Amino acid sequence: MSLDQRLGLIAGNGRFPFLLLDAARAHGAEVIVAAIKEETDPEMDARAAQDPGMRVHWLSLGELSRLIETFQREGVSRAVMAGQVKHKQIFSSIRPDWRLAKLLLSLRTKNTDMLLGAIAKVLGDEGIELISSTAYLEPLLAQTGVLTRRAPSEAELADILYGRKVAEAIAGFDIGQTVVIASQACVAVEAMEGTDAAIERAGMLMRSLGDDASTLERSLTVVKVAKPKQDMRFDVPVIGIATIEAMMRAGATCLSLESGRTLIFDRDKVIERADASSIAVVAAERT
Repeated sequence: MSLDQRLGLIAGNGRFPFLLLDAARAHGAEVIVAAIKEETDPEMDARAAQDPGMRVHWLSLGELSRLIETFQREGVSRAVMAGQVKHKQIFSSIRPDWRLAKLLLSLRTKNTDMLLGAIAKVLGDEGIELISSTAYLEPLLAQTGVLTRRAPSEAELADILYGRKVAEAIAGFDIGQTVVIASQACVAVEAMEGTDAAIERAGMLMRSLGDDASTLERSLTVVKVAKPKQDMRFDVPVIGIATIEAMMRAGATCLSLESGRTLIFDRDKVIERADASSIAVVAAERT
């Protein structure tokens, strides 16, 4: 697949859209950005003002018809989703147009996989192929092995083995992709709040237990996985500096990732911060 054509970018929140934008522009792609009013950083307009190779169109969540019309008018035949759209936004703040409302009514279950998969099919039917969100960012995918100076301890490895089983189970139900473990007990499960908030909640819970937590190790292990049938076009697991900072506040000492299917943003800074806090970061393939 050639990466030097015109590209549509459906931009959510965070730095992901900007990283993908930079990578696509480095490949010579002209980028047409569909920025989500409720999510995308306003900095996107400033970037467009400095770069004649990109254009930005602002849309609200739920404006599926307008998204399609915008891309078709701009001659976009390939598009990519980058950046999170908060799950609670999708299911509470969205005001669907007629096309999206019809699509929502047709879904068997109202989870993000079903919704985004259905949107991808609608786009495809309209001549817009949704491609992998890692197409331009493969160097950012976690590689197998210990990524930090410190390797996980035996206790942390035991928590990782247990945590992967739990995380893979909840990911299979599209609940979340992260669990927080202490002494092979599940302290927190990610749901709609996101990874960093789940880590913070685990830290708060451990602190609130006081002496009642004497049977558990105080340190926490964070385990993040991809879904069993992860669609790399959307909702790809991502970590960054904010994840390490959340772990530091929560008292978490180990982070386990799934290699080849997890993006690490600001890798050098992430590893530097983890090393400075004696946090072990390890990535492994799914067995």
